[in-house]
Amino acid sequence: VQLQASGGGLVQAGGSLRLSCAASGRSFRNYSAGWFRQGPGKEREFVAYIRWGGGGTDYADSVKDRFTISRDNAKNTVDLQMNSLKPEDTANYYCAAQCVGSDCRRPNAYGYWGQGTQVTVSS
Repeated sequence: VQLQASGGGLVQAGGSLRLSCAASGRSFRNYSAGWFRQGPGKEREFVAYIRWGGGGTDYADSVKDRFTISRDNAKNTVDLQMNSLKPEDTANYYCAAQCVGSDCRRPNAYGYWGQGTQVTVSS
């Protein structure tokens, strides 16, 4: 499975962006997926997760009620709608697939990663 993230950019605080992760490979629809982010000088942190069937989601407290993760298995995509963006959301955002184990908030639980897409929120 190869993952390609896109949709990052520069936005003012309070604005919105939609990130998209496009996957190759038919097996992607069988995998759970997540979004993570890494700011300058920081460790990679969990943002959001969605089960393979799309029926279960999980969010970091810092983005709950502002971000929404969704997937379209027919198109092999996982999106992250980000609203009410804050300067502290500035980071490189990564999509990941195939969480193994019960804790899908851990970066090292994932078998596949895409390259990052930069999100910059100005105040």
